[in-house]
Amino acid sequence: MKQSRITGLGHYVPDRVVTNQDLEKLMDTNDAWIQERTGIKERRHVKVGGKDTTSSMGSAAAKIAIEKAGITANDIDFIVFATLSPDYYFPGPGVLVQKQLGIKKEIGALDVRNQCSGFIYSLSVADQFIKTGMYKTILVIGSEVHSGGLDMTTRGRNVSVIFGDGAGAAVLQATDEKDIGILSTHLHSEGQHAEELALIGPSTTDWVDKYIERNDPDESSHFPYMNGNFVFKNAVIRFQQVINEALDKNDFSAKDINLLVPHQANLRISQFIQKQMMLSSDQVYNNIQKYGNTTAASIPIAMSEAFEEGKIQKGDLVCLAAFGSGFTWASALIQW
Repeated sequence: MKQSRITGLGHYVPDRVVTNQDLEKLMDTNDAWIQERTGIKERRHVKVGGKDTTSSMGSAAAKIAIEKAGITANDIDFIVFATLSPDYYFPGPGVLVQKQLGIKKEIGALDVRNQCSGFIYSLSVADQFIKTGMYKTILVIGSEVHSGGLDMTTRGRNVSVIFGDGAGAAVLQATDEKDIGILSTHLHSEGQHAEELALIGPSTTDWVDKYIERNDPDESSHFPYMNGNFVFKNAVIRFQQVINEALDKNDFSAKDINLLVPHQANLRISQFIQKQMMLSSDQVYNNIQKYGNTTAASIPIAMSEAFEEGKIQKGDLVCLAAFGSGFTWASALIQW
């Protein structure tokens, strides 16, 4: 059976930097309050009316990953695109990337809607396609544009200060080498808590025309809702469980991890996990301080940056882990 390994990584973030001080001008908040609760100092937002979209940022990150892999866009056999913020309600951004990259082959494009766990879910799908021999080279993308859908007032501050825009991408390729590449992936969900972190409408249960008819200035269901304390309590448990599941599956322990790349949900969550698992600061990579939570894009952006900084070397044991809306959570263990 083939193994799948990551041969190229890339990321793209918008030019527009939004600091905590910038948010102070829009809502009743302050830099100290935001940093204390989230660890975030700044995030990136697309420019209103600008060129950046979910698909175009995904394509920009993909071009870098493709170049790093030493291939061309036409070598891609399949695309898996993770996002909660597609350009359109339909079609999904996967086919838009196929067009934007100028891929001549009529390859398949799959869109994954698993929010914060989306990139690992997508990585798992790609890994299985390669291991079964169906495809040899797969492009996996995570990209988000949150900024246009956030309530940038005091009412929405608990959520809006957290999220940023950006994209990350990885090229997966088949290899005959043993004990290298993606060793295992682990996917879970708990749908009974689906509404604890969600954006409810407009939706097929509450169509746009009903919103227009109501014309309610206090309407808030079209903004993200998060039960913050409940999400935090579940996240710190599920993160540890799914990391240990991956380690146990492959006969490793936490001390064997060279780098843990967690979903950048909240710096306090990452720090709690680090302490509980007795990991050193060199074993955990965080960049939420400058990008905020970019949902499906957070892990590939962080992984791409970590690789650029030399924090991921050949032979390293790298663990990816995520928890988020759904609730869904996932992990992947990689021998680089």
